[in-house]
Amino acid sequence: MEKLVWSKGIFKNKLFITRNSEQIGSIDWNNVFSSNALAILNGRRFILNRDFFLSRLEIQDANNQASLGTIMINLVNPRSDLIINGKRFELEIKNFWQSRWAWKFNGQEIIIFQSNELLSKDKGSIEIYTADTEEVEVLILLGLFVRNQLVLFMLFLLLILLVIII
Repeated sequence: MEKLVWSKGIFKNKLFITRNSEQIGSIDWNNVFSSNALAILNGRRFILNRDFFLSRLEIQDANNQASLGTIMINLVNPRSDLIINGKRFELEIKNFWQSRWAWKFNGQEIIIFQSNELLSKDKGSIEIYTADTEEVEVLILLGLFVRNQLVLFMLFLLLILLVIII
């Protein structure tokens, strides 16, 4: 098992990924509420995009803009599928607070994400149980991108609720 750490301030537009206290990657959004981002992991560059209202997320190779994967997020179903290189991966949100989520392959968890803090500052771990590096990079970045978009959606719902109450 390999363990990584990720961190991002709630109103910050950059997320950092580290291994043994050494930065190995980042996701950099244009602004806090941006629908696209530039990511780097292990020296490889990626482009992340989402459609309006979170439903469709895509990752591309930044060098040739080739699509590497697209995932549709259903807010009422905690599971979503992604096909990479002909392999089907399943993203499962493990709890309501979205503090634990995982990628599965053939029913086995291969990447587990954990958030250690609620909304004030996102920080957590990534446990990797597979060695397939090309797909792992895509899965790590999409897993973190999904988490960021879900947190933004929760903040948006909270804002709407506050407006209704007031």
